[in-house]
Amino acid sequence: MKVAFLFIGGPEIFVIILIVVMLFGADKIPEIARGLGKGIRQVKDATNEIKKEINNTARNQGIDTDFVKDIDKEVTKVKDDIDDFTGPIKRQF
Repeated sequence: MKVAFLFIGGPEIFVIILIVVMLFGADKIPEIARGLGKGIRQVKDATNEIKKEINNTARNQGIDTDFVKDIDKEVTKVKDDIDDFTGPIKRQF
């Protein structure tokens, strides 16, 4: 099984890790990882805050924000109908 993360395979990931170790040294890698983790966390918190603000503003304006749930329900119904229809056909093969 080939692992593909952003179209990068195992050997490429190994080379990238090797270059990082050579550039920064093994003692700096935990500090870099912590910094990256904090940065990613701040971006995630900011996007969640923006989503929350958009939803609050939409609710205050009287806009329905649950349309995604309605769409998901309809998609699930269609999937179930297709499974009911194709179930006997799949069993034949």
